[in-house]
Amino acid sequence: MKITPKRVNLFMLLKLPLAYISGVRVKTLSEEQATVKIAHKWMNQNPFKSMFWAAQGMAAEMSTGVLVMRAIADSKENVSMLVTHQEANFYKKATGKILFTCNGGNEISKAIKMSKINKEGQVVQLIAEGKNEDGVVVSKFNFEWSLKVKL
Repeated sequence: MKITPKRVNLFMLLKLPLAYISGVRVKTLSEEQATVKIAHKWMNQNPFKSMFWAAQGMAAEMSTGVLVMRAIADSKENVSMLVTHQEANFYKKATGKILFTCNGGNEISKAIKMSKINKEGQVVQLIAEGKNEDGVVVSKFNFEWSLKVKL
């Protein structure tokens, strides 16, 4: 299956309904980069009238995960994928529309190729940076993905 923003958003509706209801949407997707949008609204807010950290985390993880899914589909390999570690920093209240961008597509492809060669799992560090409508960074998430080609 070709991985496109429209298909991923439909996948979220069917398989990740909490992310879909919270407003997580894939906006753009290429081999190197993914951008995911989430808007602050009643459903995903905290008591301080900003976006709950976990809602930001869903959008941030989707920006990295959709890149992993695309790289796996492009490789035509059977690859297991798992988040093994996550860290986040928060710099400003998240209100309005937040765009999370991940630029790690090339690293993912290299890890899949390396896993196929050495038959071992590979760890990829992917960063998702969330910016508000003014271009100000509100949060930054670092995800460690473990990728292993299944034989």
